Amino acid sequence: MTTSSDYLASLDAWRTRRLANLKAADGWLNIVGRWWLEPGSVTVGSAPDSDIVVPAGPARLGTLTQDAGGAVTFAPTSGAPIRVEPDKKHPPKFTVDGLLLEITTLNGENALRIRDTNSAGKLTPIEFFTPDAAWRVVADWVPYTSPQQLTVGTTKDIDTEVEVTHKAVFSLGGRPFELIATHGTPEAPQFVIRDLTSRDSTYPASRFVYGEEVTDKSIVLDFNKAINPPCAFTEFAVCPLPPPANVLPIRIEAGEKWPH
Repeated sequence: MTTSSDYLASLDAWRTRRLANLKAADGWLNIVGRWWLEPGSVTVGSAPDSDIVVPAGPARLGTLTQDAGGAVTFAPTSGAPIRVEPDKKHPPKFTVDGLLLEITTLNGENALRIRDTNSAGKLTPIEFFTPDAAWRVVADWVPYTSPQQLTVGTTKDIDTEVEVTHKAVFSLGGRPFELIATHGTPEAPQFVIRDLTSRDSTYPASRFVYGEEVTDKSIVLDFNKAINPPCAFTEFAVCPLPPPANVLPIRIEAGEKWPH
C-alpha cells in the first residue's frame, strides 16, 4: 500500500504532539516519586526527617492527610489547605512551590505522585519503525452482548478489574485477529498490546494503541501510532499489561521502539 505524503505529514504532526506531551509539566519525564497513602497525616518535603522525602522542592512542603473515606487534604506550609476527592480516571492535581502533586488511585488505594515542574526531565531519543500505511487498519467494532469483567495485570504485579464492552476484529496479511479495548474512552479506546517485536526492539511489557474514527460498527487502528507506556520512561508509573487476547504472535513493525 502506498504511504502518501499527506499521511506522512499527519504522522509527523502526531509525533510532534506526542513528544510535546511527554515533555509537558504533567508528562512522564519529570516524576520524582510515588508513595502509597494510608489513613492519617504525613509531612512532605525535601528535609530528611519528612515522612515523605521528596528529592526536590522546599524542605517543608506541607502536611497531607487522608481520611477513612479516602478523601485527601493537603495543608501547604504557606497557603490555604487543598482538599481533593480521588478519581481513578482523572487524578486530581495541584501545584505547590514548583511541584505538581497528584493523587492517583488503583484498586481503591491512593498514592501521592509528584512531578518537578522546574525540570523538563531527560528524554532518550525515541526511534520509530518506518511508517507504512498498511499498518493502518479499519476494524469491525464488535460489542459484547453484555459488558465483560476482565482481570488485567500491571507492571507492579497488582491486578485490576476492568469492564470490557467491545473488541476490534480485523485481518493482517490475510490472518484474522481480535483485540480487546481495556482502557481509554468511547471516543479513543485504548488497546494494550504486545507482539514479537517485544523480544528485541519494543518495550517488553506492552505498547498502547488508541482507536480512532470510532463508529457503532468500525474503528481505525493505526499501529504506526503504537506508543511506549509510561513505564518505559519512569519507574514511578503503574502500567497495565495486555490481556492474553492482545498478545499477538506476529511482529508489528510499526510505531515507537523502546527508548531504553
